[in-house]
Amino acid sequence: MVDATPIVSLKDVHKSFDSLKVLDGVSFSVERGEVMAIVGRSGSGKSTALRCIDRFEQIDSGEVIVCGHRVDDPHVDLKALRQDIGIVFQSYNLFPHLTIEENITLAPRSVKRLPKKEARELARQALAQVGLDDKLHAYPEQLSGGQQQRGAIARSLAMHPKVVLFDEITSALDPELTSEVLKVIERLAADGMTMVMVTHEMEFAKRIADRVVFMHRGKVHETGTAEILSAPATPELAQFVGTGL
Repeated sequence: MVDATPIVSLKDVHKSFDSLKVLDGVSFSVERGEVMAIVGRSGSGKSTALRCIDRFEQIDSGEVIVCGHRVDDPHVDLKALRQDIGIVFQSYNLFPHLTIEENITLAPRSVKRLPKKEARELARQALAQVGLDDKLHAYPEQLSGGQQQRGAIARSLAMHPKVVLFDEITSALDPELTSEVLKVIERLAADGMTMVMVTHEMEFAKRIADRVVFMHRGKVHETGTAEILSAPATPELAQFVGTGL
């Protein structure tokens, strides 16, 4: 029997930084195998919403449930939660003094206690998924920005997460490198990986996302299939995608 429970669920989530209200009653859910794109202007709350899924930020009120973990519970097992969630940031966050293989095997060995040989095989498989199997022993500084970002994606995949979060992962890359990273994401989507992406790549979101959430001033302002990016229902989204005023 297929589990119909959403893999990610946010209900009426509120979050402020001092007097600044960043999330104002945000609710959305992500189904198993679904690709969701969260779009919106800078300051709309989209990256904060993503960070609340992995408990990088604690919410003020509301409910966040991810892979069966009650994330808003102060006593949630963060180690167990983060074995189920992969997250990739725009800044790669690779350790410069470690090879790509060592970067990838670090978590499986320390968190999952995998033997060295098994962890190295995991690293090889993950790097093959992102087209970097020939860079196993390279250091981050020897790789282009696009290759480093693909290495960061491989590091997440090696933990076999149930959902992967991507936070503006192409914003620091030039168009050619952006293209190579987006191709990796497309392959993962085709393989059925559950993904939540904060992105400013509208054409890519149209092509790959099963659903799009448009955030505006801390709220989910419009949501639907990727069609909403071509035919917005609200003036705010129309203006955002450049089809309005």
